[in-house]
Parts: sequence; structure tokens; C-alpha cells
Amino acid sequence: MMRQYFEIKEQYEDYILFYRLGDFYEMFFDDAVVASKALEITLTGRNCGLEERAPLCGIPYHAMEGYLKKLIEKGFKVAICEQVEDPALAKGIVKREVIRVITPGTVIDPDMLDATENNYIAAISMNEQKFGLAYCDITTGTFKTTEILEVERLIDEIIKIDPSEIITNSQTGIDKALEQSLIDQDMILSPYYAHAFGDENAHKVISRIFKVFSVESIGLNDFPVALSATGALLSYIEETAKTPLSHLHKIEIYHDSNFMILDKYTRRNLELVETMRSKEKKGSLLWVLDKTATAMGARKLKAWIEEPLIQIEAIKKRHQTVAVLVEDLLLRSDLREYMKQIYDLERLTSKLVYGNINPRDLVALKNSLFVIPEIKTRLEMMEEGLLKTIYDDIDSLEDVYQLIEDAIVEEPPYTLKDGGVIKTTYNTELENLRDAVLNGKQWILDIENKEKEKTGIKTLKIGFNKVFGYYIEISKGSAKLAPEHYIRKQTLANAERYITPELKKIEETVLHAEEKIGRLESELFSALKQEIMVEIERIQKTAYAVASLDALVSFAEVSYRYGYVMPKMSKKQVINIKNGRHPVIERIFNDELFIPNDTLLDQDAHQFYIITGPNMAGKSTYLRQVALITLMAQIGCFVPADRAEIGIVDRIFTRVGASDDLSQGQSTFMVEMNELANILNNASPRALIILDEIGRGTSTYDGLSIAWSVVEYISKLKTKALFATHYHELTELEGKLHGVCNFRISVKESKDDILFLRKIERGGANQSYGIQVAKLAGVPNPVIERAKEILAKLEVNDINNNIHNLNAEDKTTDSKNVPNETLGDAPSDDARGQQMEALNAARSAYTIDESLFKYLENIDVEQLTPIESMNTLYQIVSQFKNGK
Repeated sequence: MMRQYFEIKEQYEDYILFYRLGDFYEMFFDDAVVASKALEITLTGRNCGLEERAPLCGIPYHAMEGYLKKLIEKGFKVAICEQVEDPALAKGIVKREVIRVITPGTVIDPDMLDATENNYIAAISMNEQKFGLAYCDITTGTFKTTEILEVERLIDEIIKIDPSEIITNSQTGIDKALEQSLIDQDMILSPYYAHAFGDENAHKVISRIFKVFSVESIGLNDFPVALSATGALLSYIEETAKTPLSHLHKIEIYHDSNFMILDKYTRRNLELVETMRSKEKKGSLLWVLDKTATAMGARKLKAWIEEPLIQIEAIKKRHQTVAVLVEDLLLRSDLREYMKQIYDLERLTSKLVYGNINPRDLVALKNSLFVIPEIKTRLEMMEEGLLKTIYDDIDSLEDVYQLIEDAIVEEPPYTLKDGGVIKTTYNTELENLRDAVLNGKQWILDIENKEKEKTGIKTLKIGFNKVFGYYIEISKGSAKLAPEHYIRKQTLANAERYITPELKKIEETVLHAEEKIGRLESELFSALKQEIMVEIERIQKTAYAVASLDALVSFAEVSYRYGYVMPKMSKKQVINIKNGRHPVIERIFNDELFIPNDTLLDQDAHQFYIITGPNMAGKSTYLRQVALITLMAQIGCFVPADRAEIGIVDRIFTRVGASDDLSQGQSTFMVEMNELANILNNASPRALIILDEIGRGTSTYDGLSIAWSVVEYISKLKTKALFATHYHELTELEGKLHGVCNFRISVKESKDDILFLRKIERGGANQSYGIQVAKLAGVPNPVIERAKEILAKLEVNDINNNIHNLNAEDKTTDSKNVPNETLGDAPSDDARGQQMEALNAARSAYTIDESLFKYLENIDVEQLTPIESMNTLYQIVSQFKNGK
């Protein structure tokens, strides 16, 4: 047995092998050590003909799915090795084979998957010029491929699809920066044979693809790197599935230029499908927009949110469809009710292909198909647009419905082995067998009475034993009357026992009816599955159409409930929003009145908003709502506003929040600068940039210089931008840089208190109200009062004076000059002067030994290294404590 185990294990070295032994799956050696820890089960040992006992652990075969799910969730791959012959009939060791291979990307069991999420498996190939990416959800039949030039764009695309597993070339590997980035994102990389990528024999790769897709019709030959990734992915799926991929009919070649580009920072900061902190759906844009009735529709909606359109006509088609559905309440209501009765057609078809569909799944398929004609009828009057396309794509599938209706009982058991799956009327032989089970005894009694009447032997009776089965027994005195066709089987002291061909036929029918019923039901069920599999492409096409309809109805339902309006899509580069609202915030705080705000961004006088005002006043909400309204418009949804005109945006960039990345040795400021560099290096005139603080992670002068320079740089790009900042010194740029406008969050001051009005208005704030916000947060009053005293002294020579001096010295500055050249070159004497002013203010505020101030005066803060700064601070604190 162990020789057999090693022979099988050698073929699946990278997998945990579930080796079937009776009622258990056993794991040996390293597999046992790893699995016992991962599954938290007992590790034991077994004598296997070696000097030492082999490590061993096992699980009951009937509980396999639960343990399997745990291993897959932890990133392991598992090979299921089954007994493929009856142990009672086997000569020698029972034959075993791996009948199923499960990896994180090839899971097909719905209980192991989120119904609203795709489970993608991807493959990456590369050459000197570009990367090839192919990805597939084997549970839905979705298969896409593309070619990408830049590694950062590839990373963004992979993060978007979030594959459970990524196949790479075991020989050439992938770009090191790419590999590290994927590992940092907790992606599972699976090296795979180089020949599957066509490195040695590309013709085999093409041949494999030909078996599944029509290469000529899709033009995949024009994309060699995508072709390589596609071939490898198909090979891997075939190898793990161990079944023909008959549900893969269509491959989509797409270009990243077909959709709005959203990098990983933007997806995170705008919280499109999950929140930043808790990673939950609630609180995200998806949470607000998802009113879908089917799992297919939920997946489609999520994909649309992550891939906003940039073709204006395609966007308008969605808007027009949503408008029809918003207006026709009865149509929308009927469609929602029908779709609530539809199960996950996409994943049901994949279960059909992989052979793990059960009787209840077929009934779910039948019940889903029952309402499809009703949906098609409701769409029949639609003459144009997406609803007409959906109507054409939906197949009523009455024939498939009838196949299942004729064959399967209304409420079948979960598995075939329980029996009673196939309707009695479906098959004549099955009807006879079930009749035999129900009426077998009556049949025997009828034969007995018939034979008594025929022979005239009143002592004739039919009996049964395990040796002879059914027999006719006649007393010794009447034996001479037995007909010639009776076959003597046994002689007793007082009677003779006979059999007849008719009796034996009845016996065969009655005694083996149950066994035959089980076997026949299995054959009929398999034949039914094969008949349905022929129609998979029709079912899938209908499923895709229903998913799109569900997503559109969801848009309409949300728009109707929350008072969204259809945006006007413009060819001009403009974002003009009247009374816009944040779609998520207004739902979270549903009982509170949301304060709407206007926005006008263009490439002329209103290109760049500098937004100032206190914390917690609503700056960040305003920034995000403009981005989300723009994105919602381009996915085809209505938007939360009174009116909106949106010019096509090809990218949304965001720089929001402050966080470090210690695993990569990056400080908060370094992370901020990395994100800023990504924006400035990739922004185009058709982009929208959202900046929520720039330069706050470094010193005031450095930060202000960077922020100033960024404003100038973006202004020259003609890119629409919103910049919320506490550097109210930047308000000086209005009127000096083309398109820069000052806006502020309005507040109402009352003595020492402030009230946030959350309204955006023209003009710049001249302070940040930090102390007032601290008071609102509950900071102790003595701290607040002391902060006011210190602020009053420090404001005597604030940085605004230097800004005004800078502008006075540079009156000839135009929008092409870079202000940080002036700021950065500010003489050190100015900084020294600022240091002395601060010390003088502190000298008057504190009663401390003068020697400490002398010590401070002699420190050149601009020349200190970080470690020297820490040492100096330590010395200052020590002297302060010692009064020296």
C-alpha cells in the first residue's frame, strides 16, 4: 500500500494528498505534519515497513468538505485520491487514483465560495516588452485576457480582479518588483511548467486553445503574450479539473484603455467595494448600490463598479435603460420578483460540467428556468437599447425546463444514493421495478392462486428461503399431479418443492428490484445531465443577460429610492454638479440632513480647487463625493444630485489619509510621496485628481514647498483637481496660477466655539481651527487654554509674512514658474530667524534657567540628522528635568 502511496504522491509533490483508506482519508509524512497543524487534528504514526513510524493523520471521508475548505482558505492545494474499484472484488491491493485536485483558484463547491464574488484564477506571462494576463472563473465560465505594458498597471489590474491563485512560469518566473508586490498583497503564486506557456513549443499551446476557443474568430494570435498566459491557464485548469472544459465557450480580449483606470490607492481610498479599515462591504459604494436579486447580478454589479466605462455611447445606453426602469415602477417590480426566484445559473452549469451537481441543484435549475419566459415576455415590448439586447439574448429554455420537469421529482433527496430521485413515470423499466417493490407480495399470492386453480392441487403453496429463493411446494400425496413444466428443486419427507420460469422471473424482479432501481436511477440521472450539458452555452448566455438585467434594475431601484438623477454625459472636459451628495454618508446617517454642495470643474477658470477649513468640517467627504458621483455616472448609474453634467474621466487619482508601510520600511511621509509620484507621473488632462492633504508628514517649510509645487505642476497639466489642505498659505495662489480657485468649508464662530456648516463656499480660510476642534474632541480645558496662549505668541511672526514677502519679491512670476524653486532656496538666515522668534516666545512663556535657552540658541536644527535630533531632544529633556 505504501508503494502505491509513494507512486501517487510523486505525481503530486506540491499537494496535500488525501489518500482514501476505508472510511478515512489519510495523510502521511510531511503532509500529515502540515495538515495536522492547519486542521488542528491529532498527529499520530503508523508502521509502514520503515525503521521509524510514519507521521499520520486522518479525517472521516464524509466530513472531507469541511476540512478541505480550511486547507484551501489557508492557501494549500489538495489532491483527492479515491478507491476506484470495489474492495470486495479487488485482487490484491485496491486500485486508487487522484480523481480531483483542488487549489484556491479551482474551487467549485459553492459552500466554499462567496456567491456574490467571482473566484478568479490568473496566469501571467512576460517578454521583454510587455506582460500577458489571463484570468478565469471556472465556476461561471468567464475567461478574459489582455496585454499590459507597465508593471504598475499590471499590479493594479491584478488587485482589481483579486485572483485566489496566480500561475507563473516555473522557469522564467516574473518581474521581481511584480513578484514582491503580489506577495505583499498576500497573493498565492503557483509556478507551473514552462512548456505550458509555449516557451519551447508554442504550437502545442495554440492547439490547446483551439480545443476550447476559436482563435481565428477572436484574433488571439495578434496578442502573443496574452496567448501564452491563456494557454498556460487552460492547461492548469484542465490538469486540475480532470474533465473537459465544456462550459468555457467564450474568451474576451480586452484593453485597459476600454475602462477608467483605477489604481490600488483609488480603489482603497474611495472604498468602492469594501471599507478601508474593516474590509467589509457595509459602508462601501457597493453596499449602497447593490439591490440585486441574484448572485449573478451581484457579481456583475461589482465588476461594473470596478470597471467604469469611458465610451460615452455605452454609458448613455445604460443611463437610458435605467431611466426606463425608474419610470416604469410595475416593470421594475415584476422583474425584481421574477429574478428573486432565479438561482445561480452560472455556477449550476459549472457544477454540471464538473459532475458534482446533485438532484436538488437540477430542481433549482428547473425552478429558475420556469420564470425565464416570464422575464422575456415582460421585455417583449422593448424596441431598442440594452433591454432589447437583453431580450434577444435571453433564451426561454422551455425544452431544458421540460427535460428536468419530466425526470426529477419535485422534492428529491440531496444525493442519488438515497433513491427516489427520478419520477416513476419517466421510464417504463423503472415503473415496473418500483411496482415490484410495492406489489411483489401480491404478485406471489396471485401466482399461487393461479397455480392452484390450474392444477387443482389445493395443498399447493409458494414459499421462500435464502437458499432457493421462491419455490412451489406440493404435498407428497399430490406430487403426482404436478405439471410437466414444474422443475423439481428439493425433496422433503412430506413434500416436493418446484420452481417455474415464471416464478424465477418474478423472483428476479422482486428480490433485486431495489438494487436495480438504484443503478437505473443513476444511469437515468447521468443521461439527463448529458442532455442538459449539450445546452450549456444557451444557459450561460441567458445567465449573462439576466445578470446584466439584474444590475440595471438595481441601479434603477437605488436611483428611485434615494432620489438620484440621470447625469448628462458631455464631450467637454467638465464636472458640473448641482447639490451633490455623498452616496454612502447620506445612507449611513440616514436620519440626519445631508448638506449638499455644488462643484464646477473644467479646464479653464475652475480647474483646481484649493479647499481650506477645519478638520471634521466635511472637506474629505466633499472630495470623495465628487469622485464617487463621477464614477457612478460612468458605470451607468444615476447620481445623488439635483443636476449633473459629467465629461468623460479616464482616470481618478486619490491621495488620502496618512499611514505607514513598515513591512517595506516606508514611513508615513514616504508612502504619501509614493502615491503622489504615481499621480504626477500618470495624470492626463482627462483625469480627476483628489488630494486630501499633501506634505503634512514633514516639516512645515518642506511640506508647504511640496504642496505649492504640486499645485503649479497640476495646473500646467490642465487636469481637474480638488485639493483639501491645512496650508491656508496656498490660498495666495488664486489669481496667480491659471484655473486655481479658493474654496472653504463654512463655519460659524461663537466666542471660543465653532459650528461646522459643511457648506463649500468661495474664498479661503485664514486659520485651521485646530484648538477649537481639540476642544470639541474633549481635550482637557487647561491644555486648550495653554495652547491658546502659545498660539497667540507664535502668531506674532507667522509663516504668512514670509509668503507675502515671497510674492512681493516675485511679482513677475507666471503660471510657468515653479514656486518651490524660490521656497526651497530660501536662505537659512530666514529659518534661523524663525527659530529665534520661537525661542523668544518660549522665553517669555516659561520660567526656566537661562542656560537652557542658551543651549537651544546654539543648536542648528537644519543640520541635525535624525539620530542627532533624538539625542539632542534627550539632552534637552534631561536638562529641563534637572533644572539646568
